[in-house]
Amino acid sequence: MPNTKDKKSRQYSNTNWPYLTEEAAVYMREKGILHLLIDLPSVDKEKDEGQLLAHKAFWDVHGNIRTEATITELIYVPNKVKDGSYILNLQIAPFENDATPSKPVLYKID
Repeated sequence: MPNTKDKKSRQYSNTNWPYLTEEAAVYMREKGILHLLIDLPSVDKEKDEGQLLAHKAFWDVHGNIRTEATITELIYVPNKVKDGSYILNLQIAPFENDATPSKPVLYKID
């Protein structure tokens, strides 16, 4: 907080945004997290020479590849959405590619 609306049009190029370490991605994978949603342009460093360590660790590309797992980047959650428990309806475009658009929809659990 605050989660300002300028995030919707922020230019991230050459900003060296925060990113996940490979170890953090492994931890989330080992905890059984299948769908990672993050408000940054990538879970990896902006300049990593294509290593994509967090992506590869989360999906376990050097082990038992988790084809059911997803990473959704550049999400925006308005401040009016309160902390709590929600059902996530993660709508994914129906085509195969190394990346595809998704639309996360939250439903509050009462």
